[in-house]
Amino acid sequence: MGLKKEKVLIVEDNEDLLNSIKEFLLKEGYDVSCAVDAEQAFDMVIEDHYDCLVVDVLLPGINGFEFVEHLRESLINVPILILTALDAINDKVRGLSCGADDYLTKPFDFRELLARIKSLIRRSNITKGEEINFKGLKLNSRSRQVTVEDTVLKMSKREFALLELFLRNPGIVFSREEIMEKVWENEKIIKSNVIDVYILYLRNKLKPYGYDRYIQTVPGYGYRFCEE
Repeated sequence: MGLKKEKVLIVEDNEDLLNSIKEFLLKEGYDVSCAVDAEQAFDMVIEDHYDCLVVDVLLPGINGFEFVEHLRESLINVPILILTALDAINDKVRGLSCGADDYLTKPFDFRELLARIKSLIRRSNITKGEEINFKGLKLNSRSRQVTVEDTVLKMSKREFALLELFLRNPGIVFSREEIMEKVWENEKIIKSNVIDVYILYLRNKLKPYGYDRYIQTVPGYGYRFCEE
């Protein structure tokens, strides 16, 4: 008997995009279901278990934001990735505030979609406060400690949050704007290079142990944590 496939529900009213995403995820080994509006999707979520939801914002009738809020009010904690053509920061903030776990702006590369789905499912399988161990680099969200073997690495609040973001989302490219939203929680940053400075701080603290090389710069965009 093979391994049980992870189940993904796509909620998208654009038939061409819906079918393209479905075909791609099926080829990647997922069990994929589809819904074209929020009402249909809600009934499906109530009746079955899904490992991740991919939800378009601009749905007919109840929009994606309202749908996610309804799910959270119903105590349904499935990981949710919002798809939006709205690039304004207020719309991204609204998406995260309504209960979504991540967002992806259209148009997007399907490989990026896959990386984010994998990340959300991985994170949902990790109990909050449990230790993340990446090749001997250990981060514990409960104790707020980072260790290599028996050595504790002293880190500031921002450095710790930055490292946790990377470790929980390997392979995903984060723009400086996204890092600002997730680590600085949309606080106003006066100096535009503050994120680059903190990346440098983090790399310097990881460098003696060889982990700095996993934090990669993506020219003209941002950063990612590469597992290889």
